[in-house]
Amino acid sequence: MLDRLDAGAVRRWCEAGLDALRRHQREIDEMNVYPVPDGDTGTNLVLTVTSAYRALAADADAGDAATLDGAALAEGEITRLGRVLRCMARGALLGARGNSGVILSQLLRGIADALSVAPQARGREFAIALRDAAAAGYTAVANPVEGTVLTVARAAADAAHAADSDDLPTVVRAAADGAADALARTPQQLPVLARAGVVDAGGFGLVVFLRALVEVVSGTTVATLPLAVMARDSRLLTVEREAGSTEYGYEVQYLLDARTPAVETLRQELKTLGDSLVVVGTGDTGDGEQTYNVHIHVNDIGAAIEAGIRAGRPHRISVSRFADQVTARTVDEAVPLTEHHGCVAVCSGSGLADLFSGEGAVVVDGGPTRNPSTAEVLAAIRRTGSSRVVVLPNDTNVQAVSDAAAHEAQRVAVTARVVHTRSPVQGLAALAVKDDSRPFDDEVIAMAEAAAACRFAELTVATREALTMAGRCQAGDVLALVEGDVVLIGATLLDCARDLLDRMLSAGGELVTLVVGADAPEGLTDKLISHLHESWQFVEARVYQGGQPHYPLLVGVE
Repeated sequence: MLDRLDAGAVRRWCEAGLDALRRHQREIDEMNVYPVPDGDTGTNLVLTVTSAYRALAADADAGDAATLDGAALAEGEITRLGRVLRCMARGALLGARGNSGVILSQLLRGIADALSVAPQARGREFAIALRDAAAAGYTAVANPVEGTVLTVARAAADAAHAADSDDLPTVVRAAADGAADALARTPQQLPVLARAGVVDAGGFGLVVFLRALVEVVSGTTVATLPLAVMARDSRLLTVEREAGSTEYGYEVQYLLDARTPAVETLRQELKTLGDSLVVVGTGDTGDGEQTYNVHIHVNDIGAAIEAGIRAGRPHRISVSRFADQVTARTVDEAVPLTEHHGCVAVCSGSGLADLFSGEGAVVVDGGPTRNPSTAEVLAAIRRTGSSRVVVLPNDTNVQAVSDAAAHEAQRVAVTARVVHTRSPVQGLAALAVKDDSRPFDDEVIAMAEAAAACRFAELTVATREALTMAGRCQAGDVLALVEGDVVLIGATLLDCARDLLDRMLSAGGELVTLVVGADAPEGLTDKLISHLHESWQFVEARVYQGGQPHYPLLVGVE
């Protein structure tokens, strides 16, 4: 039994946590509430912690004297425990897959920052570190939702603090038990979980990881808790995708150097433009000014930014469509950079890769069933050779990782902005208006507007029985999804595609983009083009061979 957490215990925790997540990987994956092909939480967590484990192994090979920061550190400024924790957090961040992986990496980063100068950690020190970790997790998400892994993390921290003990085994047991109790309550907080009869998958993974720490600290195997406290009923599964505000279309965020009176005026002005307004001071910059973080949901992007210009000096401007904002920090080597505007696009399929690369983008292999890591996106940003880069994730599951990679790029003097495209057709629309002759921030806004103007849909085949917004589907049914929601269930791709086009064009549109997947039947697009010519004579259609797996057809309407 350990009375202090040291560097060796952290290494054993990472190894034990990875083993435990692997044992539960399939169980966590099966808690997914999507009947369409999707990157599952269990797999994402295993890949994230695998990256952390490999980083620790590499650090062990390099020796204890290795440092993990770009700048040289004074002797004794960071302890061996701090270095190992930061190494684990850094490895998790670079290998983070999906939102669950990014959030776990931020929880580890919070612990690492809290214990960076501690030679060892007893119970009370670890309880404080858990509180910092939970705060880091909430900070990582722009719109935190209760009933998720964030709730479980906060409950673990609260339980550790309530234990009011300096005994490490007592504190970590309390944290794991508090997390398990909170996990059991997640269906009461999220109706989609209650309908599906499951607890939150990310929270499940965090409980598994914390229980691995209990085993390391106590030196004994902990009896398995009934983590899946509700019996899953596949007939109750429903499609529920993340979405932003229904009234406002854009998230605008920037840092602002300004004086307090001007910021008060700015707050009042921004209140008239949108909702979800947050203006938080982040520190003194000198000359009586302070740096503020400004966040708002709006429809008029220009007005929100111009208000900031009137108040002070906005910088690090980000325009996106309702995505979790993730912050992280790692180190990379400096490389020579050009001033042209680079672009990184995530997509799956040789045809789509050729389309994006033909327009000058560096392509990262990824999509609905393969989530790239932070490190892969960051490496692609660096391969552009540009000091200003636009990242097109082209899938909701890739957005958080793209945000993390964009933040990492700042460490090597690269300004990266993420345009939160949710489909490759939105990415193509954004890339069509890319113009290096414009100021970079203007180009980002133009690309975000082009992406937002492109409504997207996809056809796929259900992988399991589920209750969707369009009714009950069976495995093998054709599903038509518009912007993430199932709107049609059919027996054939052709009939479903025709109905989908009619539904989308009834709301207006002049240009239809069809991206054909690897599994599309021969002649599908010819028949769809004929249908468009007969029923929608004034609509222009473009067809591309995308080669993407699992989705025989992607549709964009502009």
